Amino acid sequence: MNFLNIINFIGNSYLSWKNIYDIIGAVLSAMLFYKTFYWLVGLFFTRKFKPAKNKHKYAILIAARNEKAVIGNLLDSIKKQDYPQELLTTFVVADNCTDNTAEIARKCGAICYERFDNEHKTKGFALQYLLEKIEEDYGRMSFEGYFIFDADNLLKKDYISRMNDAFDSGEKIITSYRNTKNFDENWVASTYALHWIRSIRCNHRARSVFRLATNIQGTGFLFTNEIVKNGWKYTSLTEDRALTADAVAQGYRITYNDEAMFYDEQPISLKIALRQRLRWSKGHLQAFAESGPYLFINIFFGKLFIRTRWKEKEKKVKKKSFKDILLLIVESIRHRFASYDTLMQLTPFSVFNLFRWLVVIVIMYGCYSYNVGIDGVNMFAGSTYFAKLLRSLFTIKIVAEPGLNALFIGMITSIWLRILYRIGKYFENMFVAIYLFIVERKNIKKIPFRKKILYTLTWPTFDIIGRYSTYAALFMKVTWKPIPHESKVTIDDISNEKSS
Repeated sequence: MNFLNIINFIGNSYLSWKNIYDIIGAVLSAMLFYKTFYWLVGLFFTRKFKPAKNKHKYAILIAARNEKAVIGNLLDSIKKQDYPQELLTTFVVADNCTDNTAEIARKCGAICYERFDNEHKTKGFALQYLLEKIEEDYGRMSFEGYFIFDADNLLKKDYISRMNDAFDSGEKIITSYRNTKNFDENWVASTYALHWIRSIRCNHRARSVFRLATNIQGTGFLFTNEIVKNGWKYTSLTEDRALTADAVAQGYRITYNDEAMFYDEQPISLKIALRQRLRWSKGHLQAFAESGPYLFINIFFGKLFIRTRWKEKEKKVKKKSFKDILLLIVESIRHRFASYDTLMQLTPFSVFNLFRWLVVIVIMYGCYSYNVGIDGVNMFAGSTYFAKLLRSLFTIKIVAEPGLNALFIGMITSIWLRILYRIGKYFENMFVAIYLFIVERKNIKKIPFRKKILYTLTWPTFDIIGRYSTYAALFMKVTWKPIPHESKVTIDDISNEKSS
């Protein structure tokens, strides 16, 4: 079979495969449609926690590498918490530092361990080392819960008190409101800031209401000591994704407390942002490979620990009540859906969709065009509002006779229509920024209107970078590198700004 015969054979198969392509697209859309409901719930509701009856003992863990510019400000914000200081112990691991981070941490009252290991560089390895030292000197179980922060964070005065409310209610893993201290520094920082707020509105709030499992996002979270009873095992490029997937697979729910707010510093350099997003993407793929199969099994077979809980319960009661059975069924449904939801977060749909688009819409359609030609394809075809606007203004048809010219024109047309689709989605995504600026106006620092317009225009680049960094991460070797933090903003600066 020569080359032209192969093209002819592929072209003859196109219509059948296009139907399969459309069916797969419809199924994937249906699988993710529930997230629209998250948007609606997140607009109006979030879980509230009653004031805690008990004050719990916590350890605060901070992994820092050359963070002399910001570590003192974080430790100062911890000292200014309205929570009893005798119940808080702050630990810092100065990880491969070449500056005086360790000295500053100790002067500010933290217990600091220094680690030097050029072979194991991720934040996860630093936390693993820190928790090993805590086990040696204090015992990990001597603390009821553990907070994790990055050195550039700042805590609102009542942060730990509000997190304690959630912990005291029985929750074992809790994340919090991630605000930004340098929101208006430049457009790069603003894309991150809007992303964290979108996560709150579109994911955290709804999942907290339904007692599901939201995703941990690197910093600003609390977990029970039983998570690290046997040490810290999450050492990949993105330890937060690995912890989220593993915790959900084990049956834990991860809740969110909207009233516990901390502040984070975002990158302002596009180069640094690209490097960080590539690492996130690689870690995302690793977490999917490691925990995806386990989560998939849980969807259909539930969690084995549920049966273990029944055995423990049977030791206490001889006969199971109807209420016990009902609660077990509800828990099983909750866990299965949480596993499904987390799997949907981890699954790299962008990679799968790119592959099927290249094969069916570009290559096979090109071969189909070789066989039958192109008969009046609209140059501005597509479902986006932008494409519809262009169609209303211009009528440009693409025509080509069967043959090699039609093959190449067909492929180029498919690529052009994909670019047109992405441009349309870019404009539509701007409305997300407008929505966030409106619903979160009380929590976003005051920004000049011209900057809001600029950040609305640049906001969609966040998802674009994420998509293409995922494609690159498939083929690139990615290593962990620190993100520089230089912001001089203190918690007092933020408090005074809000007061004024």
